[in-house]
Amino acid sequence: MTDKPAGRKSAKAVRRLVLEIIGWILVVGGIAALLLPGPGLLMVVGGLAILSEQYEWAERRLEPVKVMAYKAAADGVQTWPRIIASCSGALAIAAVGIYWGIRPDAPDWWPLRESWWLIGGWGTGATLILSAVIALVFIVYSFRTFRGVPDPEAAAERAAREDD
Repeated sequence: MTDKPAGRKSAKAVRRLVLEIIGWILVVGGIAALLLPGPGLLMVVGGLAILSEQYEWAERRLEPVKVMAYKAAADGVQTWPRIIASCSGALAIAAVGIYWGIRPDAPDWWPLRESWWLIGGWGTGATLILSAVIALVFIVYSFRTFRGVPDPEAAAERAAREDD
């Protein structure tokens, strides 16, 4: 005979642990992606959203980070040079991903063993390409949502709060 309440408690504990791990991976990965190619603020927002189910401190920090992400999205599509630079950056990341996946021979100037040249092959290349696709999708979203509005900052704040 099994004790159902104990089984439910155990399942809840496992679910909570898995969600916490995913939340922290997204937060830490998002912070890293702020410096590296990738959707940094998006990952931080996603991680905080998951962690906010368990922690009040994460809930308090979620909205300001979300507003900051929306404001950055709105700001990024206000001029054509910014739009072109953002699209060019995303396409450059995709090109690097393709190059990484093809994994050409190490150049003569490479000081380490050839096996250390472009570690990861298509796994790493695919994540770079995925980051570029995500960036392009968000550029299109931002363009359609925030381009040409009279007050882009206010529109970004409204959009961030409507998402709740």
